[in-house]
Parts: sequence; C-alpha cells; structure tokens
Amino acid sequence: MRADLVPDDLWERVAPLLPPAPERRRRYPGRLCVPDRAALAGVMYVLRTGVAWRDVPAETVGCSGVTAWRRLRDWTEAGVWSRLHAALLTELRRADLLDLDHCAVDGSHVRALKDISGG
Repeated sequence: MRADLVPDDLWERVAPLLPPAPERRRRYPGRLCVPDRAALAGVMYVLRTGVAWRDVPAETVGCSGVTAWRRLRDWTEAGVWSRLHAALLTELRRADLLDLDHCAVDGSHVRALKDISGG
C-alpha cells in the first residue's frame, strides 16, 4: 500500500470511527478481510485520481476498487463520515481555526421551503 494515500495522522483520526470487522466463522471462514487502512487507501486513490473504481490498481493500493467501494458503502451506512466531520469540526473549533463568516450551503442537501406568506 502506498503510504502517501493514508498518512498516519489521517489514519489516527479515522480508525477509531470505523465499525469493528465482523467475526469470521469457525467453519468455512472464507478469505481474510482486507485491512481497513488498505480499503481507505483505495477510496483515497479514487478521490485523488478520479479513476473509476474498476481501474484502481490493487497491487499499488492494497485492495481492489470493488473492495474499496464496498467498504466505503458500509462505512457510509454506519455513519463514519458524519462522525469524522463532527470530530474535525470540533478539533477546528478548539484550535480557533473554524471561520464560518464565509461559508456556502449546498442546495442539494438543504430543503428549500416555499414562501407562502406572499411577502
């Protein structure tokens, strides 16, 4: 795995927020699960390069693009990214580095209510 895709400081922030890996069955355990850090490296590779998931080089990243995509899906459903976002905002506030004087709201995520008052 390329170390520059998931630096230690990023991993230290993300790792505690990830759900625990499911326990392997004793009988017919199947193949070993890809480490979370390798899956995150696959996600970061796609974000940095813009390649399709199927084009992620498994030998460079440490897992296939499909595996990285599935793990991203699972983490999203588990609420990992919203918890990471909240943790980073808290960290920025404590360091007095969060300035909301100039911010934008993405209208695709905020419901716009129709003004029915006529004014």
